[in-house]
Amino acid sequence: MTKKYFGTDGIRGRVGTSPITPEFIMHLGYSAGKVLAAADWHLMEGERPAVLIGKDTRISGYMLESALQAGLSAAGVDVLLSGPMPTPAIAYLIRALRLQAGVVISASHNPFEDNGVKFFSADGRKLPDAMEHQIEAGLDTPIQSMPSAKLGKVERIKDATGRYIEFCKSTFPYQLDLRGLRIVVDCAHGAAYHIAGHVMHELGAEVVSIGVQPDGININHECGATYCATLQKAVKQHRADLGIALDGDADRVMMVDNNGVLYNGDQLIYIIAKHRQQHNRLNGGVVGTLMTNLAIENSLQKLKIPFARAKVGDRYVLELLQEKGWQLGGEGSGHILCIDKHTTGDGIISALQVLYALRDTNKSLADSMGGVTLFPQRLINVKISKDFDFNKSEAVQKIQKEANQDLKGDGRVLLRPSGTEPLLRVMVEGKSEQKVSYWVEQIASVVEKASS
Repeated sequence: MTKKYFGTDGIRGRVGTSPITPEFIMHLGYSAGKVLAAADWHLMEGERPAVLIGKDTRISGYMLESALQAGLSAAGVDVLLSGPMPTPAIAYLIRALRLQAGVVISASHNPFEDNGVKFFSADGRKLPDAMEHQIEAGLDTPIQSMPSAKLGKVERIKDATGRYIEFCKSTFPYQLDLRGLRIVVDCAHGAAYHIAGHVMHELGAEVVSIGVQPDGININHECGATYCATLQKAVKQHRADLGIALDGDADRVMMVDNNGVLYNGDQLIYIIAKHRQQHNRLNGGVVGTLMTNLAIENSLQKLKIPFARAKVGDRYVLELLQEKGWQLGGEGSGHILCIDKHTTGDGIISALQVLYALRDTNKSLADSMGGVTLFPQRLINVKISKDFDFNKSEAVQKIQKEANQDLKGDGRVLLRPSGTEPLLRVMVEGKSEQKVSYWVEQIASVVEKASS
């Protein structure tokens, strides 16, 4: 059954436009609260289910937080507030505090005008589809507040930051430290502004923190994991050994070496996988996505590391990891899952796994890549009619076949419909940048004509 509001990463949109309005979010909180209240949690008599609410640094977070807690309280659910915290921190604290669920108010890497809501279950993972369906069904039911004596209570957690800092540090080997490293950390004026630098500093690094002055509207603006030029410049300016860039809710990470060269999620996953294999700690293979660079897949195969592709989205990466019993996966965008360390993607913990590999082997980022170079990759979004099926178009199938024959196994073509817009994403990658550019434009042109 198709969900009306929930996407692969919760509910997201422009603030003030449906569904990101105070009225809807309050009703969402109420419906979620009723679903949680009806579940069998084995609570003590008179004990209410409890939910933790965290948020990033967007100015709209205050409004949506108030609306959510009002809805949850009306449903008879207790609410704990953490204030600005990374998304993975909420996933951790739910488990640490033995709560029934958690909610993060964030639009991740989006601009400040957007916001969203994503739920986590008691085990610190994304809410199951069945529960999301239940919550959506409850949105058709009017809010009927519980009697005053049964309303949920609201309180603020005062030690959330310290708890999470210690958790992050615990994922780094105790016998190693970061002494002697100068690291620039870009927090994107987001949820990790008061956390990431402390983690690296307490592990011994000399830290230069940037993107740590959130004002409610500067989150992700020309900084962080979606705009790494600022970090690259800062690494050179401060003569740092490397740089770490997080996104607004700190579940993504990119890294930069001392020469200002950028390393994306695909490359960081390769470094972690290679190091884990050397220590017999890989436990299976690596899960990427349809967009994972072909050079990474080829390089993992040379190391005899199994590789599998999931649909785009960390949710699907996690599902495939669980299905195969593997522990490492992610996306080029910087979503990296180390599920032996955490239940969800965590930018800080992923960075620490890379730093572990560098310190343990005494190698740089460049040396750790072992000469592996990403294939050129180009993506064009082509507007299509809503009923267009590229799989049934003879012209599109013909041009795809021609491209694949020309690339001769040294590249690939990927056509992928957008899940939210009438767009077909045309991606071509290969060893030859000239061929990649030629074929992506040719295929995009044929798609556009076939769809019109």
